Amino acid sequence: MNISGNITLLLTNPIWVAKTRLCLQYESQPASYGGFIDVLRKTFLTEGIRGLYKGFLPGIIGTSHGALQFMAYEELKATFGASEPVGIFSIKLLNLSGFYFSFFLQRVVEHLCFAALSKVFAVCSTYPYQVVRARLQDQHANYAGIFDVVKKTWRREGMLGFYKGLLPSILRVTPATCVTFVVYEKVSHFLIQARSVQ
Repeated sequence: MNISGNITLLLTNPIWVAKTRLCLQYESQPASYGGFIDVLRKTFLTEGIRGLYKGFLPGIIGTSHGALQFMAYEELKATFGASEPVGIFSIKLLNLSGFYFSFFLQRVVEHLCFAALSKVFAVCSTYPYQVVRARLQDQHANYAGIFDVVKKTWRREGMLGFYKGLLPSILRVTPATCVTFVVYEKVSHFLIQARSVQ
């Protein structure tokens, strides 16, 4: 169980409810909410604390996203990665260009690919929970609970209904993940090599 992820979800679920409801205000109808605080206030007054935590249970499933991503990333590295780790001191630091080549260019493409693939895997594995959560939080929809959302989505839209918006989601989150993992790998190697030199 991902305790830190669940605590984060507990603290941030009302923010997700507010975001979803603000995004789902339609131009053809008068705006229900004047802003972020107004959403929280009106949701609490009309639906109570339960309204602020709609979509919480599907969100718990979503906390496994990070674990799946790191597992996939490490598996890709172990299976397809270069057998020899490349550190910044693997090439003699005779000049700045040697340092630049060693630190920034080697294995960057490998890390970018592994990061992108692991992110796509994690998103595809956990995306249905996001659809269920968003539909529970939608102020225009009236669902009895998680199973009602799943049943109605399956009946009306089939399996594809659980993956609506998947491509934009992947395009939004993958670049940041790639940068994060490349920086993580390079800083890790730099610190390990620096420690071994001392």
